[in-house]
Amino acid sequence: MSLAQIRSRYLILLCLRWVPVGLLIPVLVLLPMERGLTIAQIGAAVAVQGFVVLLLELPTGGLADALGRRPVLLAAGVVNLAALALFAAADSVLLLAVSYLLQGVYRALDSGPLESWFVDQSLAADPAADIETGLSRGEVACSLAIGGAALASGGLVWLGPVRLGSLGQVSALTVPVLMALALSLLSTIAVALLMAEGRPARGKAAFVASLRGVPVAIGGALALARRSRVVQALVGVEFLWSFGMVTFEKLMPVRLNEVTTAAGPLIGPVNAVAWAASAAGAALVPLLVRRVGARWAGFTLRIAQGLMVAGMGLFAGPIGVIGAFLLCYAVHGAANPVHSGLLHRQAEGDYRTSLLSLNSMVAAPGFSIGAIVLTAVAAGAGTPVAILVGAVVLTAAAPLYLVKSATVFREPSHSGTSESLAL
Repeated sequence: MSLAQIRSRYLILLCLRWVPVGLLIPVLVLLPMERGLTIAQIGAAVAVQGFVVLLLELPTGGLADALGRRPVLLAAGVVNLAALALFAAADSVLLLAVSYLLQGVYRALDSGPLESWFVDQSLAADPAADIETGLSRGEVACSLAIGGAALASGGLVWLGPVRLGSLGQVSALTVPVLMALALSLLSTIAVALLMAEGRPARGKAAFVASLRGVPVAIGGALALARRSRVVQALVGVEFLWSFGMVTFEKLMPVRLNEVTTAAGPLIGPVNAVAWAASAAGAALVPLLVRRVGARWAGFTLRIAQGLMVAGMGLFAGPIGVIGAFLLCYAVHGAANPVHSGLLHRQAEGDYRTSLLSLNSMVAAPGFSIGAIVLTAVAAGAGTPVAILVGAVVLTAAAPLYLVKSATVFREPSHSGTSESLAL
């Protein structure tokens, strides 16, 4: 395949993967509550997903490296269909917890293979390929898919209950889940049709050999992390970044509720606009990277995001809080492909997904610890103080992008060709 074909397939698969997520966002809490579950019960069920991801992230990354990206993504799609079907019917804590357990398995399997496939295929087609531009376009597509689907989900709920043949009347909040289920099936079919991958060895013996390669892939990723200060620094960024993300993912609605009485109706549209802002930020990444380089782009974006988060805590009116939130998301969208590009340039092809999984694995405890600490600070000292604490932690990650190492880092030169730069 040509670079253009690889990129177009990557973007199509990304959109199909994230549209169902956008459909689910507005109803993830409301639907279980409609069925009689409390916030505490929903929170306990959701926590199951985080623990499962933490346990399986590295093994599934190693599986993708050893067995192949395509079969692992197909397995993830099947698990996701089961999770969504169960979520659509869950009317008890146990069923909801099992749904989130399956969702955790899906997230662990899904984390990394598609992105690794895109990078591997691109570099195979052209060793000097500008992967950062592809990753930034992927971030744009992902953000627009989620934002657009979130708005569509609100429209589906607004239309009210519908009657679906033998299923009878389905509540308005269930309709987006069923739509997400149908589109997830389409996404899995698209992976089977569009994700071409060379796998010469097949059959039972090849499968067993692939499974034996999982520990090797995990060990390779851990060895790379041990010997590379740059990888250690990037993983450290992911942990601190995830800690700080609690401010704009969990505390922002609370903060908005403190500065306006109309927070409820505003949350949905504001989040949709935020994803559009994230897409705009991601679109500007290639220009920023060409001007200052990937490392300094990461440093600058992390400082800027910390300032925007601080603004959410310091501004006293809804316009200021919402404005800071939207700018924070714009920077967030730009920072994602920069961080991914830096990590990919450190990865060795055979262990690429394992390294991505290692990076993702630290995000789960980072976010969980941030949620525990910052909500406790908010309860004791107020939401603005908690947001400022999160901003400080998030900003502290910025210098890690400038860590030097004896290993070689590859990033695009200003002329568009690839050059090696010792960090």
